Amino acid sequence: MQNFSLLDLSPIPEGSTAADALANSVSLAQHAEAAGYHRYWLAEHHNMTGIASAATAVVIGHIAGATKTMRVGAGGIMLPNHAPLMVAEQFGTLATLYPDRIDLGLGRAPGTDMATARALRRHMAPEDGFPQDVQELIAYLGDAPATPRVRAIPGEGTHVPVWILGSSLYGAQLAAYLGLPYAFASHFAPAMLDEALATYRATFRPSAALKQPHVMIAAGVCVAPTQEEAAYLRSSQILAFARLHMGKPGKLPPPTEALADEVPPQVMAGVQQALSCSATGAPETVARELADLIARYQPDELIVTGMIHDPAARIRSFELAADILGGLKTSR
Repeated sequence: MQNFSLLDLSPIPEGSTAADALANSVSLAQHAEAAGYHRYWLAEHHNMTGIASAATAVVIGHIAGATKTMRVGAGGIMLPNHAPLMVAEQFGTLATLYPDRIDLGLGRAPGTDMATARALRRHMAPEDGFPQDVQELIAYLGDAPATPRVRAIPGEGTHVPVWILGSSLYGAQLAAYLGLPYAFASHFAPAMLDEALATYRATFRPSAALKQPHVMIAAGVCVAPTQEEAAYLRSSQILAFARLHMGKPGKLPPPTEALADEVPPQVMAGVQQALSCSATGAPETVARELADLIARYQPDELIVTGMIHDPAARIRSFELAADILGGLKTSR
């Protein structure tokens, strides 16, 4: 693992507002930069009362303006929701304002329910145009063609690094075919992680953007001074994820010691499987679990995430995680 990074959904805790969540993200980003995180990514989700990062490019600009050196980007932009030209203009503008600091991760899912997807796109194309849209977007960010008809200004010539995100073989195959770095959403969908990484590495084709495969995997983390406190803090995310799957999404709930009273056993089993690519506990426990993940999957980068109701405890968790991850880094 060469670098470690942080994925933030800008969660809105119960009792707080979206404005509070965005302010919390700025504070977390500043602490993350000081702690040595390489990237700070934000994710696009819509129509979710517990997530404040819907206008992802806007939040990226806000975070980049509040930090100095850390890379800031999208993990990711859900490209089917947008015209490639508009994404190129947005991220070209960000790259112009913050040179050599902006990343663009692209996902194929809508990041929302189908009714909201229709509201975003206005029309639902029956065909899958994701590969073509990715290539169109990359072209807008590249050097000017000899006879350009449509240009992204700003955007043209910025060569914003583009990543393919995924949780299945589709993204792995596309990233390999296009010669792009690949990030796997193992923090909530780890089932196909082994197969996807093997496919990506085996079928990768070098490109102008990348000469050899480059993999990032995601893992949940929750670190506290004791096992008991970490498990208690982690209960907020487990409960929020369970409520989402039970059709009752909402703001991030406070931690609880009575998860079993709120979450049926069959739902809890599914949640625990979905969130299994994670490390929770005291520093020594998390260090061991993260080292095992890195040894098994051999990622070039690890991006960690975690929702904790108390912003101060969230900052402390990621600072403790940074201390651990710094010791697990290897040379390039």
